[in-house]
Amino acid sequence: MSRIEERFTKLRGEGRGALIPYIMAGYPTLESSRRIIEALAKWGDIIEIGIPYSDPLADGATIQKASVVALSHGIKTPQVLEMIEDLRRVTDTPFVIMTYYNAIYKYGLDAFAKAVAGVGVDGVIIPDLPPEEAHPWRSAAEANSIDTIFLLAPTSTEDRIRKVASACRGFIYCVSLTGVTGAREALSITLPQFISRVRVLTDKPLAIGFGISSPEHAREVAKIADGVIIGSALIGLIDEAKDEREQIAKVTGFVRDILAALGK
Repeated sequence: MSRIEERFTKLRGEGRGALIPYIMAGYPTLESSRRIIEALAKWGDIIEIGIPYSDPLADGATIQKASVVALSHGIKTPQVLEMIEDLRRVTDTPFVIMTYYNAIYKYGLDAFAKAVAGVGVDGVIIPDLPPEEAHPWRSAAEANSIDTIFLLAPTSTEDRIRKVASACRGFIYCVSLTGVTGAREALSITLPQFISRVRVLTDKPLAIGFGISSPEHAREVAKIADGVIIGSALIGLIDEAKDEREQIAKVTGFVRDILAALGK
C-alpha cells in the first residue's frame, strides 16, 4: 500500500474526506512556494504540486498565469524536485506532482520516475496522458513505487471509467465539470450522477477537482467523494496578499475552513 493509499484508508476510518490543496511550484517565487507548501502540509492530507509548463492545456487562466510567472523565474523540473527534496525533510505528508507528458518524455521516463521517487514524491498526475498510451510510463512509475493518477471527466463512458480505474493507483481524479481548472460559483448539478457512475465500477478513492472554491463546495463534495482538490482558489488568495506572511495566513485560514467542512 502506497503512502497515498494509506492516507485515504486512515481518513476513511476517521469518517472524513481528504483535503488536497494544489500549489504551483515557483509561484510567486520558488522560496515562497516552498514555505507555503510547508505550511499547508500541516493541514492538507495530500499536497499537489504543479510543475510549471509552457502549454498547460488542462489549466484555466489562474493557474496558467502562475505557471508563466514561475517559468519567467527560470523554474523547471530540477528546481522543483530539489524543493520537494527539501520539503520531505520536514514532513511526511504525501506529495503528488502534476505535469505534462512532454516534459516527462524529454526528461526520460525511467530517469523521471527515479528522480521523483528519489526526492519523496508519491504520485504523478499527467492530464494529457490517456491510459491506452500510458504503459511505458506506468512501467517506469511502478518500478519506482510511484502512483499514477488518471483523470475522469463527466463525459467519460463506462469503458473509459473501467480503463482508468484499472490503470490508476493512489486515487482517481474526477473532474467536476467539462473544461479547464478554475474557481466556480456553483458545482455542476450532474456531479452526483457522474460520481455514482464511477462508484459502481471501482472501489478506489475518488477525489474531485476543478471549480471547488468554498467550504460549501467541499461539504457537498464530501457527501459523494473521498477527497476534494482545491487549486485556483488558493492561487487567487496568494494573489490577493501583499506579502508572504499574508499569503500563508490566507491559504492556511482557508484550508482550515475547508477541513471544518470536511468534518475535521
